[in-house]
Amino acid sequence: MARTTPFLRYLRIERFGRFHDKTVGPFDEHLNIVYGGNEAGKTTLAAFVGGVLFGWEEARGRRNTYKPAGAERSGSLIFSDGRTLSRTRNVDGIDGDAALVEDIDRDTFRTMFSLNSDELRSLRNTTDTTAKLLTAGSGTSSSPAHALAQVSERLAAFTSRAAGATQSIPQLIALRNELRERQNEAADQADRWRAQDRELHELEPERAAMAERVDESNRLIESLSSARAALEALDGERDKLEQEIERLEGVQAAATSEQRERECGAGASLARLSSNEDRALRDRLDALAAQQARLAHGTDVARANYTSSAAVYEALLETENGRDEQQRLRTDRRIQVAFCVVIPAVLFLLGVPLFIEGRDRGALSYMAIGFLLTVFAALLALGGFALLFRPSKHDTALKERFQDAHWVMVQDKKKLEACQAEERQAQIRLAEELEELGLGAADGSLRQARVLLDEARDARADAALCRQRQQAAAARAAQASVRLAEIRRERAAATARAGLPPEAHLSEVEAELERRLRQRAGLLEAFESMNQRAGELATILSQAEAEGSFDRYKIEVQQVSTRLDEARADFARLLLAKRMLQAAIATWESKQQPEVYAKASRLLSLMTEGRWTAVELSSGGTLLVADAARCTREPVHLSLGTCQQLYLALRIALLTSADNVGRAIPILADDILVNFDDRRRIGAAQALVELARTRQVILFTCHPEVVRVLKKAAKQADCSTVIIDL
Repeated sequence: MARTTPFLRYLRIERFGRFHDKTVGPFDEHLNIVYGGNEAGKTTLAAFVGGVLFGWEEARGRRNTYKPAGAERSGSLIFSDGRTLSRTRNVDGIDGDAALVEDIDRDTFRTMFSLNSDELRSLRNTTDTTAKLLTAGSGTSSSPAHALAQVSERLAAFTSRAAGATQSIPQLIALRNELRERQNEAADQADRWRAQDRELHELEPERAAMAERVDESNRLIESLSSARAALEALDGERDKLEQEIERLEGVQAAATSEQRERECGAGASLARLSSNEDRALRDRLDALAAQQARLAHGTDVARANYTSSAAVYEALLETENGRDEQQRLRTDRRIQVAFCVVIPAVLFLLGVPLFIEGRDRGALSYMAIGFLLTVFAALLALGGFALLFRPSKHDTALKERFQDAHWVMVQDKKKLEACQAEERQAQIRLAEELEELGLGAADGSLRQARVLLDEARDARADAALCRQRQQAAAARAAQASVRLAEIRRERAAATARAGLPPEAHLSEVEAELERRLRQRAGLLEAFESMNQRAGELATILSQAEAEGSFDRYKIEVQQVSTRLDEARADFARLLLAKRMLQAAIATWESKQQPEVYAKASRLLSLMTEGRWTAVELSSGGTLLVADAARCTREPVHLSLGTCQQLYLALRIALLTSADNVGRAIPILADDILVNFDDRRRIGAAQALVELARTRQVILFTCHPEVVRVLKKAAKQADCSTVIIDL
C-alpha cells in the first residue's frame, strides 16, 4: 500500500569510514535489502544514517567511530520529497528540515530503529519504551511519558538532599537555619573586630621603634660585612704582594749574578763594546780578511807558477838525459857520415871510370858525364863534411830551452819565497792587531775572532736581558711596595667605618659580625612577629570594612524563607500533575498495551512455528513468554535465537502500533537473522515484510539465503523489494 509520508531515498556519503564521495540508493519505501560480503561497508552505512540524524560518535576508548584520517565526517540523507538532512561537525548541528526527526530521539532510534544481533538479545526498560512509543503516537504535541519523567525529576529535585539541589525543600530549611546561625555569629564577630582595631592602633608605635632598631642593626651588619670582605680581599692581596716582592728580589739577585757571569765569560773589553764599536771591529776584521785573502791568493798563484816551471824544467832534464834521445842522435850522425862518405865515394867511383873510358874512346859525352859525376861527388863530399862539422841547431835550441826553463823556475821560486815571507809578516801583524783589539784569544784566526765577537754580542744581549729583568723586577717591586702602603691605608679606613681599631684582625671583625647577626636575628624575629600580627589585624579589619555579613544574612534569611514558601507551593502543584499524568498513561496503556502484546504474541508464534504463543507482563512488570502448553518463562531462560525472536517480535509490534513515531526514519536491521535456523528464518522474514508494509525497512546482510527468503516472503505478501549490491 502506498504511503504519503516521505521516506529515505539516497545516502550521499562525502567522507565517512572507508567511503569517499559515494552515493547509495535509490531505496524503496517498503523493503530494501543491502547485500555485500564481509568488510563491504554494511555496518558503516547503518552507522552513517544514525550519525547524520543524531550526531557522529565521539572517539572514546578503542571503538571505531569511522573518522577518516585528516578529514571531517560529512554526508547527507536525501528523502523522497526532496528534503535533505546533512551533517559535518557535531557542534554545527544538523543542516536541513529538522521536522523530519522531531518526533524521535536518539535513545528511541538506537533501541527501536537501529537493530543488530546484539540489540535483539534484550530490550532495556521495556515498560518505559512501550509507554514512550504509545504515548508519542497518541497525537499529542509531546509525550505524556516524557512529561511524567520531567515532572518526576522536578519533584525529586524538590525533595533531594544533595548539595547542589537549589530547589530542595529540606535544603532550603537547612539553609534558613544555617543563615540564622551565621547572623548571630556575625554579631559576635563585629565585637571581636572592634577589640582587634584597638590592638592594631596600640601596636603601631612599637613597630616603628622596632623598625628603627632593625635598620640600625642592618647598617652596622652591612658595614661589618663590607669591612670583612674588604679585609679578606686586602689581607689576601697583601700576602700575595709580600710573596711577590720576595720573589722579585730573588729575580733581581739572579739577574745580577747572571749578568756578571755573562760579562766575565765574554771578557771585560768585549762585554763593554757598543754597537758602533762592534760594527767597526767587524769591518776591520773584514778588511784584514780581504788583505789576508789577497796575500793567500798571491802565494797560491806563485806556488802554482813555481810548480809549473819546476815541472817544465824537470821534464827537459829528463828529455836531455834520456836513452831514446841519445840513440836518435847517434842514428842521425851515422846517416850524416854515410851521406858524406858513401854517396860521394860511389859517385866518384862511377865518374872517374866513366871519364877515363870517355877519354880513351874519345867520347866527349862519357867524359862530360864522368866529369860531372866526379865534380858532383866532390861537391857532395864537401857539403857533407860541412854539415857534419857544422854545429847542430837542435842541440842549440834544446840548450836554449833548458836555460830558459831553469831561469823561469828560479824566478818563480824567488817570487814564491817572497810571497810566503810577506804572508808570514802579515800573519804576525794580524796577531798583533787582534791583540791590540782585545781579540788575542783568537790566536791570529779571523774566524775565531768573529766567533769571539758573536759570543760577546750574545753575552751583551743576555746581559741586557738580565738588566731588563732586573729593572722590571725592581719596578714591579716598587709598585708592590706602593700598593702595600695603599692596602694599609684602605684597611685602616675599612675598620674605622666598622667602628673597630685600625689594626683590628679579620677574626675580630668576624666575631663582631657574628654577634651583630645574632642580635639582628632576635630583633627580626620580634619585628616579624609584630608585623605578622599587624598584618593579620589589618587583613581582618580590611575585610571587616567591606563585610556586611550581618545585614546580608538578614536579607538572605528573608529570601530563603520566601523561596521555601514558593517551593512548597510548586511541590504541591507538581505532585498533583504527576498523579494526573500517571492516570492518563495508565489509561493509554490499558487500551493500547494489550494490542502491542497481542501483535507480539502473533509474530512470535509465526517465527517459532507455534512453539511459543504468548507474550505478556507479570503483575510485577516482568516480561514473560508462554508456550503452547501455557508454561511461562522469563527471557533469560530462552535460547539465544528464541530470545532474539522474542525481542524482534516485540519491536515489530511496537513499531506497527506506534506508526506516528519516526514516520520518515527507516528501520535499519544489520544481519539480525544470522542466529535463526532455516525454518524460523522464514517466519522472521514474513514478520519483517509485514513491518515493511507500514514502514521503510533497510536490511543489511552478507548471506545469500537471507536474501532469497526475504524476496520470497515479499513476493508472497505482494510487497515491493529493492536489492542493492555493495
